[in-house]
Amino acid sequence: MRSTATAKVTLDPTRRGEEISRFEENLHRKIVGQPAAVEAIVELYQTFLAGLHPPGRPIANLLFLGPTGSGKTRVVEAMAESLFGDIRALIKIDCGEFQHSHEIAKLIGSPPGYLGHRETHPVLTQEALNQWHTDRLHLSLLLFDEIEKASDALWQLLLGILDKATLTLGDNRRVDFSQTIIFMTSNLGSAEMNGLMQGGIGFSSATPALGVLLDAKLDRVAVESARRKFSPEFMNRIDRSVVFRSLRPGDLESILDIELNQVQQRILAAAGASPFLFSCSPGARSRVLEEGYDPKYGARHLKRAIERNIVLPLAKLMATGQVRLGDLVRIDADPDTGQMSFIREAEGLLIPMSHEPSPEMLPPHPNRAQRAPGRRLEFPFAIESK
Repeated sequence: MRSTATAKVTLDPTRRGEEISRFEENLHRKIVGQPAAVEAIVELYQTFLAGLHPPGRPIANLLFLGPTGSGKTRVVEAMAESLFGDIRALIKIDCGEFQHSHEIAKLIGSPPGYLGHRETHPVLTQEALNQWHTDRLHLSLLLFDEIEKASDALWQLLLGILDKATLTLGDNRRVDFSQTIIFMTSNLGSAEMNGLMQGGIGFSSATPALGVLLDAKLDRVAVESARRKFSPEFMNRIDRSVVFRSLRPGDLESILDIELNQVQQRILAAAGASPFLFSCSPGARSRVLEEGYDPKYGARHLKRAIERNIVLPLAKLMATGQVRLGDLVRIDADPDTGQMSFIREAEGLLIPMSHEPSPEMLPPHPNRAQRAPGRRLEFPFAIESK
């Protein structure tokens, strides 16, 4: 056998293909302030596309830890939306509904002979897992939300799923999870985290509330809390634990942009034949951010502030006919009292139309919810630049 001399080429394992780069970009547009979580999602998806995920196991078992309102559930929904075009393209198990061992029957069904076993339709069926599969992508997303609230029976049930990717239902049907990414979220350690964020554990009030050192301590607190709660057998089946950091004020400004865009979309969808636009002044933005910032509650507190200060007043204006087709409503806030004001600045604006963009990653899926006939309203100036 003759050997041929070839030039040595240094390979770059950090390079990403076009599809992965597009997927990562989509996630960063939807997720604010959690680069570690986005990186973990992108890496495991890249491994899946390469076909190098471990055989005979789920694609990955991820445990998301961190303060409430930091975006743990939102990351999974963003992945579903990026891949399948619908945030509902996943199976979400609210573990608060499984605090007693007998409630496991809702997941796997009752065995034959039990009263009402024919009426108990299990949630974790092969059909449910495969409903969002396409010709290009055989992937399922399974989320156990707030796993610490579930009974020990659910944790024991998960041991086999996390390790062997199989589950036997009450009627002896077997479910294969080898094409599934399993996510688990938990708020374990929230009390200690809140103490850290308020400077209560080794931090003085003069220390920046959300610094790098604080995030490192939050990581340790979250992981140690999980190890105290769950058995070593359970923790040993977790491929990766990702600790979500608390949101900074700058993160909330980006989240505010996303949420205001969603409010505008809700208005355009609800207004029917009379869509209108709104803009927020810097004063109004500052007012909402000031009222909506609370390190303990994260983005949820901001969403409540948006509902109180923007959505509810706009709903009243719509209900009383004070806004009409093509209006532009400017929202401002009094610098002294903080009172929000709503002013019609323009009328009869021509709202540009464009075709509904297809999902970034995949062609339309038959299970995706049908939107209004293929067109949507665009609003290039719905949110005023800061």
